This record gives sequence, C-alpha cells and structure tokens, in this order.
Amino acid sequence: MKNRFIVLIDFSPHSEQLLRFAYDWSKRADAVLLTFHNTMALSPLMTPYETKTILTERANYQAWEQLRAFTETVLPGATSIQHLVSEKNLVVALRELLKKPFHHLVFLGIKGTGLLKKIFIGSQAVNVIDGIDSLIVAMPQHAPCCAPDAIHVAVQKTYPLNLIELNKIIRLNGAVGSKIIFFSVVTPEDDREATERYLKELSALYSDKKEAAYELYSGDESWRDLKKIIKGKQNEFIVVQRGSRMFLDQIARKFLINDLVYEGHTPLIIMP
Repeated sequence: MKNRFIVLIDFSPHSEQLLRFAYDWSKRADAVLLTFHNTMALSPLMTPYETKTILTERANYQAWEQLRAFTETVLPGATSIQHLVSEKNLVVALRELLKKPFHHLVFLGIKGTGLLKKIFIGSQAVNVIDGIDSLIVAMPQHAPCCAPDAIHVAVQKTYPLNLIELNKIIRLNGAVGSKIIFFSVVTPEDDREATERYLKELSALYSDKKEAAYELYSGDESWRDLKKIIKGKQNEFIVVQRGSRMFLDQIARKFLINDLVYEGHTPLIIMP
C-alpha cells in the first residue's frame, strides 16, 4: 500500500513552510502528496439552493486555482502533486479521504498566534485530531526542515502504546531518525517500577530497528527537566498517543503545546 501525505493549506506564510516540510519528507517516504483547502462560500440565509450551489462551485474553483498556484510558487518544478478543495465539514472531508487505500499522514500547521490555541483548545482543528483515525503531524512555525533525527515517544503504562501506528512512523522515517527514545513522566500515584519495566521492554523491542533508549521523569520538577532536555536538542519530534494521559491531562497538554511545540519549535506527531 502506498503512502499519502495530506497537507492542510490556509495560504498563510506558515503554510509555505509546512508544504516544503511535507514535500521533503514525502520524497524520502515515496509518498503521494495531496494539498487540501477547506472552502467556505458565504451567502445570505434565504439564498435559493441553486444559487448556493453555483456560489459553492465558484468558490471551490477559485480556491483550487489558488491552491495550484500557491503550490507552484512554493515548490517550483515539483511534479505529481495533487490538489483538492472541499466545502464540506473538515472532519467529514478528511474521513472520506482517509477511506482511500493509503497509509496516511496528515499535516497541520501551528502558528504562534491563534491557530495553536485553536487546535488544542476547542476549535475545528481539535475536532480534526479527535475526529479522524490517522497519524497527524502538528508543525510549529519555526520547526527545522526535514524529517526528524530522533523521536521521543510518550509512554503511559496504563494506556498501552499503539505499536501499529508507531511502526508506521518508523517506516515513514526510513533511514532518517536513527534514534527512538521512549519516555514517561510518573506521578507519586504511579507505579514507578512497573513503568520502568515497560519502558525497558519497549526499548528492547525496537533495538533491532533503531538506536533505542528510555528516559523516566518524576518529581515536582519533572516537566521542567524534560523541557530543558528536549529543548536543547535539534530536529527531534515528540510522539504522543491521542487518548493517553500525556495528551488528555491539562498540565501535560499545556506543557506539550506551550513549552515544547510553541517555544521549543518541536513538532508533535499524534497517534490515534
């Protein structure tokens, strides 16, 4: 089954960086690249259905032309890039795309103003994360280009890791990303020994695929220590599972978003 990267484009300057990033990665992963834009045709409330249809078709055509021109400007000379626009609800449109027989990776751009908060604090984009069963790459505005040299995988002992999706990430990275680090942040209520055993098991399981290691953080300063370690590294990604405490817990989510993605420019891969 082929790989397909879906890049959500809003025509902002950040979309340019996002598109370049996804394109560069797609070449190494031998993936089909699809740019996608969600359109909105505004019309008065009592507009007849036929008129609404005409306005929607016109908006979609104009957006498709803009998407094509945008891509050609950002990636001059690039070939075989597909473009799609849709006026449907974004989650509905993406679900339809994800039914196609591909291994998918969906790219979302994260900006320093507005969109990041919208993605994780109740807007349409958080509906995308919660509403589709696909790997999602959330890219901050000033992230380094290209695929990661290493990935840090957040682990929670009581929420088993989705190894099928993790294997997809590793396969999509190919030779790039030679190191994988499993990490967990334990609270006083957690079983530290059991968590460490689980981290060791995961490291051993992946030692034949990558250079594997694990890190365990605990105590009142655990988030600050983890931030210091990860922010000191370049071109590394954080992988978090959507239903895990690392993603659902408000403190953990704030740390991931504000300290690592926002300030540290660390891309985030979200697994279903």
